[in-house]
Amino acid sequence: MKPLPRLPHFLRAAGQLTGLAAWQTGRLFRLAARTALEAVQEVLRAEVEKGNMRLVREFLMGKALPAARALLLERMTARLLVRLGLRGALASNVVGWVLPVVLEQVLKAAHRAGLVDKIRGNATVQDTLLRLEELKHAAWKRLVPDHGSGAEVLPDDAEIPPQLSA
Repeated sequence: MKPLPRLPHFLRAAGQLTGLAAWQTGRLFRLAARTALEAVQEVLRAEVEKGNMRLVREFLMGKALPAARALLLERMTARLLVRLGLRGALASNVVGWVLPVVLEQVLKAAHRAGLVDKIRGNATVQDTLLRLEELKHAAWKRLVPDHGSGAEVLPDDAEIPPQLSA
């Protein structure tokens, strides 16, 4: 297993500016990742609704033409920039770091779940849109595997539950 990279400087700095410790910036990453995943999903859905299912399938397989891939990535980047609401270099840094991570997980989820083959087999727009929604959920589980675990940070003066003290 590859060692996890250290937090990028801008994310650590953003956490410090908001008064969060380094270990609490996970919330910021989840927010940025969810926003990026929604931007990717919107672009892919828009292409399917336009009738470009073949382009979406080729993009998910990694076989899209460079010009088509660049156009889709540009649209995803633009949507993510608008959704983040950040300006300048910070926005570019966040997009440049988060979007590739999210796209990598989307492509891995598509190949692992066999969704590319399912999209290839379905010719209708509605079936393809349903598969893209499945892809979004699979990618989110890959990005945030412990989402919804119910874990919470207790204040320093809180009593330790009896199950944990023994």
